[in-house]
Amino acid sequence: MKVFHGATIAIPRPLVNVGRKQLDFGEGFYVTDLAEQAISWSQRPINAGKEHVLNIYDFDIEGALSVGYRYKHFVAYDSEWLEFVVANRRGERLWMNYDIVEGGIANDRVFNTIELYAAGLTPMEAALKKLQYEKPNNQICLLRQSLVDDYLHFVEAKQIEP
Repeated sequence: MKVFHGATIAIPRPLVNVGRKQLDFGEGFYVTDLAEQAISWSQRPINAGKEHVLNIYDFDIEGALSVGYRYKHFVAYDSEWLEFVVANRRGERLWMNYDIVEGGIANDRVFNTIELYAAGLTPMEAALKKLQYEKPNNQICLLRQSLVDDYLHFVEAKQIEP
């Protein structure tokens, strides 16, 4: 599987657990199978004035699963996804039960719905009704360094023009 990571530098040897804490799917190295999504990650406002780089990798997910890495795949913005994301953002670390977590991104279009639900201001049914109209983007969080070292292979880094 070809996957991408948007950044401000080339990352030939990714490290897990060095990024921000309490993210949607845990403390890992995030990639996507959507090049456009990775490019948008590199162009976030925090990266203004820096280079934008599209890192390209081959991810042998079948090989990883064949040796027993634990995989959680969310196919929709549903109650299971919502509870998982909110719990991780609260620091509950549900991601610790998995090695790979894949699913939709809590981006700007869905962030407010998640925050209102997490604060108890929107019931789950109302939050899910809003989320059902959103087409999920895709992110894959790789949570174990051994997984990255053995099954994620750097192909190249391309500079992205602004």
